[in-house]
Amino acid sequence: MEARRHQKKVAGDDSLEASDALPLPLYLTNAFFFTLFFSVVYFLLLRWREKIRNSTPFHVVTLTDIAAMVTFVASFIYLLGFFGIGFVQSIIIPRAPHEDVTDDDEDEIADLDRLMIKDDARKTPCAAAPQFDDLKIASPKAAPKKTEEVIDEQDEEIVKLVVEGKIPSYALESKLGDCRRAAAIRREALQRTTGKSLEGLPLEGFDYESILGQCCEMPVGYVQIPVGIAGPLFLDGKEYSVPMATTEGCLVASTNRGCKAIFASGGATSSLYRDAMTRAPVVRFGSAKRAAELKIFLEDPLHFETLSLIFNSSSRFARLQSIKCAIAGKNLYIRFSCSTGDAMGMNMVSKGVQNVMDFLNKQFPDMDVMGISGNYCSDKKPAAVNWIEGRGKSVVCEAVIQGEVVAKVLKTDVASLVELNMLKNLTGSAMAGALGGFNAHASNIVSAIYIATGQDPAQNIESSHCITMMEAVNDGKDLHVSVTMPCIEVGTVGGGTQLASQSACLNLLGVKGANRDVPGANARLLATIVAGSVLAGELSLMSAIAAGQLVKSHMKYNRSSKDVASIKS
Repeated sequence: MEARRHQKKVAGDDSLEASDALPLPLYLTNAFFFTLFFSVVYFLLLRWREKIRNSTPFHVVTLTDIAAMVTFVASFIYLLGFFGIGFVQSIIIPRAPHEDVTDDDEDEIADLDRLMIKDDARKTPCAAAPQFDDLKIASPKAAPKKTEEVIDEQDEEIVKLVVEGKIPSYALESKLGDCRRAAAIRREALQRTTGKSLEGLPLEGFDYESILGQCCEMPVGYVQIPVGIAGPLFLDGKEYSVPMATTEGCLVASTNRGCKAIFASGGATSSLYRDAMTRAPVVRFGSAKRAAELKIFLEDPLHFETLSLIFNSSSRFARLQSIKCAIAGKNLYIRFSCSTGDAMGMNMVSKGVQNVMDFLNKQFPDMDVMGISGNYCSDKKPAAVNWIEGRGKSVVCEAVIQGEVVAKVLKTDVASLVELNMLKNLTGSAMAGALGGFNAHASNIVSAIYIATGQDPAQNIESSHCITMMEAVNDGKDLHVSVTMPCIEVGTVGGGTQLASQSACLNLLGVKGANRDVPGANARLLATIVAGSVLAGELSLMSAIAAGQLVKSHMKYNRSSKDVASIKS
């Protein structure tokens, strides 16, 4: 104990520890408080037992009882202070299992952890960082000005510990309290571990606090994707400038040409005919008969009101719309569909489903919930159930493009577009066995808008389900074109939508955040803008193919003029 006090004195640490409670050797102090704690607990249990037998009210206490309770609290505080904090830290931030750590290393790490986590009582996940002036691992010299390539002396010590596995990389934010600093240290440790440079991957200029605990773990920088603007898209009587984040040349320019053709022809109209996010758990019974009994129970209209009340209690915005079941032997797949306001809604519908599963377990105690998602939803996978039943927002968008505009803006003719659409988007896709892919390049536009507005890019898979239809109207002079998209999965709150860049793009479209007047209106409007943009993209690409311009335009706008051989690895 004296040695520890000497170490604290040398380190300049005047703070009190639990072991300073008595002027005794550490093992005697611990033994005293252990004995005191369990003795008092035993005494209080006997007293409570006696009061129960004699029917004495618990609030009637003697001086002995009060003294015992005070002693209990004091001994508990001591034991918690001495053992509890270290124990909790060992669970939250475990040591690397592959490291062989000596006693001297343990002492060094314990001192470092104590200094790094000292007074770490932040109200927010990543508050202002405690200054490392308290650390004695480096001399208090003036730190050099930080750049992306330079690590100061204090952070250098931490980088070495991360490389050696003594500090887990994932724990840097919680230890340092500075998200940007944690990213810089992790980045440097990664470069040393792999021997590969991250030059070119930016570190500065990003708010790392905004992604902590919600968007990305263990960041080392961010990827720059240019954002272009297509439009104005004249849709349902309003004009929209559509942000598209992409690295594919011609994409924004092509979509912009489609917007021009739509605008010159009086605009496009859209209809959102379904709005329902889905989640489908899978449950198992001991027999197929029991699985069928639950299917009948769930699809009985008499039970829907009860189930919807249970489901809707999970959120202010979640509203159960339907339950559809599919049986496979002893297994039952239950597809819940619900509206989710302005959120994309996956988490919201999952909470509601969990409530219903808890209720059904009481009604069917032999039911085993195998998974909250059984792939009958179906999320981030091409699936016929989504193509037929829809998922998220289902939108149809159409426009009549005048023959004169087709010739002057799109550089082709109506008959050629109609024939090409039939041969390519319909027959060609059928020959390929396409599932929801009866279009030219809907996923191009969907992905670009999703990345720009903070949507989940992986949901591009089902969101790009689209069938493009073209036919000649007005005696063959004009072109009627439409896109039907049954699975547009978008939200204007939650996830990446709250990041600064993505939020700015949503604001450009007028759909930032939640709609206070009509919940869900912003997300529905965003879905129609996505469909309208796809309509523009389909028009332009199909016209380029019909006119034989596709290869020529890509050679002009989608080819780099840089000498690839001169680029350093």
